[in-house]
Amino acid sequence: MKKITIAIDGHSSCGKSTMAKDLARAIGYVYVDTGAMYRAVTLFALRNNLFTPDGEIDSESLHARMKEVEISFAFNEKTGRPDTYLNGVLVENEIRTMQVSSRVSTVSALPFVREALVAQQQRMGLEKGIVMDGRDIGTVVFPDAELKIFVTASPEVRAQRRYDELKAKGEEADYAEILDNVQRRDYLDSHREVSPLRKADDALVLDNSRMTIAEQNKWLMEKYLERAGR
Repeated sequence: MKKITIAIDGHSSCGKSTMAKDLARAIGYVYVDTGAMYRAVTLFALRNNLFTPDGEIDSESLHARMKEVEISFAFNEKTGRPDTYLNGVLVENEIRTMQVSSRVSTVSALPFVREALVAQQQRMGLEKGIVMDGRDIGTVVFPDAELKIFVTASPEVRAQRRYDELKAKGEEADYAEILDNVQRRDYLDSHREVSPLRKADDALVLDNSRMTIAEQNKWLMEKYLERAGR
């Protein structure tokens, strides 16, 4: 099998990261969660009081401090998946909170943030053998990727999954609030000026609204084998 680049894009709370991690582990590829990178920048902004009380980002201050933001990943032997680190500190749980989720679209729309992180992501993929998921991987980061997947599911299904995930962690969760956040992120991600969320012309669509994880993984593996075997 030749090494290829696999780009997985799609809406929020579709399980892109989980499927990308599972596929990468199954085929021995490097996995990069680009969404976690934008969440880490958002967490940095929150920790440094770069949001106004009404939720607006102080983009000028964040721009000036982006050089202080170092994002890395380390494999977690217990979970079998990579964890996200912000300036050397584990932040995997903190970046998954609703506080971060409700602000990450605003941060990821900033051109200087995207420029910095896209450059880093492209360096990671120079040698192929990589699975990367996000919003613009197949359209901007790796437009020449051999396999592009666009993942979607209904907003209601995605909100329920996010609700169940938070409750399983013992966190407070409100379904209506989460559904509103999902729909708001869909709009913001699709309408931002820089690298808006859209399906690449040559991407395969995966609607996993009614699929089990096993069915989804089987579908992904079949598509990988088709492309890598060419």
